[in-house]
Amino acid sequence: MTDVARIDHLVVAADTLDQGAAWCQQALGVPPGPGGEHPLMGTHNRLLRIATVDHPRTYLEIIAANPAQAAAADGRRRWFDLDDATLRTALRDQGPRLVHWVAQVPDLPGALTALAELDIDPGAIVTASRVTPRGLLQWQITVRDDGRRLFDGCLPTLIAWGDVHPAAGMAGSGVTLHRLAVRHPRANELRRAFAALGLQGIEVDDGPANLCATLLAPHGTVRLESKGL
Repeated sequence: MTDVARIDHLVVAADTLDQGAAWCQQALGVPPGPGGEHPLMGTHNRLLRIATVDHPRTYLEIIAANPAQAAAADGRRRWFDLDDATLRTALRDQGPRLVHWVAQVPDLPGALTALAELDIDPGAIVTASRVTPRGLLQWQITVRDDGRRLFDGCLPTLIAWGDVHPAAGMAGSGVTLHRLAVRHPRANELRRAFAALGLQGIEVDDGPANLCATLLAPHGTVRLESKGL
């Protein structure tokens, strides 16, 4: 449990998980670590620790629809817009891309109440889990029935972990998060939402929608951008 709102992880979506792993090796110079499956959502992932002193448990998630599962278990759409036709086509034709981020908050119900006061609906709180070699990971996360990311992916999904955080079992990767910035035509609304959640240190600018993460990798600085996708 965190006592302040923090960047939990960045979300890079891929058409297939193998393509996502190859992208990671090429773009960041290192292979991603192991991940797992999300039976509730019909997805699977691989993970890479990108933590720093300022972002002590932050990691990168490479995620894709699981071909072994036709859809989310309860019939809802997959999270992070992974069932969206436009996004799927772009990932197939253009390759993996940063599409979203997730923030860990100390009081998940309170965070939903704060956003509701701004007429923002991030979805219901869903309890999820997956099996890892170190044991069962459990968490609560906001999920909309339509699977939609808000503010073109610039407003984070919210998460609260159980007793174990996945970063605790990840080896250092040599890649670290230096900066996260968002740009959006509704920047003032985003600023109010970040303030309501207690998120600090994330730059918000006016302009065409874009989520930009600057990473320090073994071969130099890497910028990942959503470019409104």
